[in-house]
Amino acid sequence: MEIGWGDVYKVVTAMAPLYVALALGYGSVKWWRMFNPDQCDAINRFNCYFIIPFFTFHFTSGVDPYHMNYRFLAGDAIAKAIAGAALALWANLWRRGNLSWAITSFSLSSLNNTLVVGVPLLEVMYGPTGVDLVVQSSVIQSLLWFPILLFLLEFWRATAAAAAADAANTAPVINVNDTAAAAAATAKEGGNGASSNNLGRTMKKVCAKLGKNPNCYACGVGLIWALIAKR
Repeated sequence: MEIGWGDVYKVVTAMAPLYVALALGYGSVKWWRMFNPDQCDAINRFNCYFIIPFFTFHFTSGVDPYHMNYRFLAGDAIAKAIAGAALALWANLWRRGNLSWAITSFSLSSLNNTLVVGVPLLEVMYGPTGVDLVVQSSVIQSLLWFPILLFLLEFWRATAAAAAADAANTAPVINVNDTAAAAAATAKEGGNGASSNNLGRTMKKVCAKLGKNPNCYACGVGLIWALIAKR
């Protein structure tokens, strides 16, 4: 199957509104000074709490949960798992590897903006079938992969905070060998409990942040709507 100029034109016309809006938004703040930081923050909050959730609900409610393309979803999950495993090995084995860059790389390479970018692009390339696949991927991404990413971010923050606290508390001390030995023994005995507490606190933070994310509610309500409507 050859790709003709007509196909290129369809893709360009589908993507142009998005990128023109992005360019105008960037220029209005960076060059033309039409909006101050407070106004930009208000616009971002309005998009976060109203526009994007309704946008997500609109597409999620149209999916058919009883006829999902499980081969496509399995392939998507395998691809994300391979990317995550490769980045985890890089973070642990490579000298310059670190967890923060591994999480960022996984987010950029695997958790792309499926609805805003994917829907118009795949609609002109593959029609309704492509849109349906993008929406299915977006549902799984919102319900599974975003919580995993949020957990990893909170885990990294907790690890970084603990490392900073250890570095701050570690200092050369003279003639306190007994005190240092006692502190080390206490830390060793309470290590497992501290790890469990850190994990528990991390999970609580993740649940609290998910509870404040309107996109999660929009996706969940849209999926319930689809389950009832397509029954």
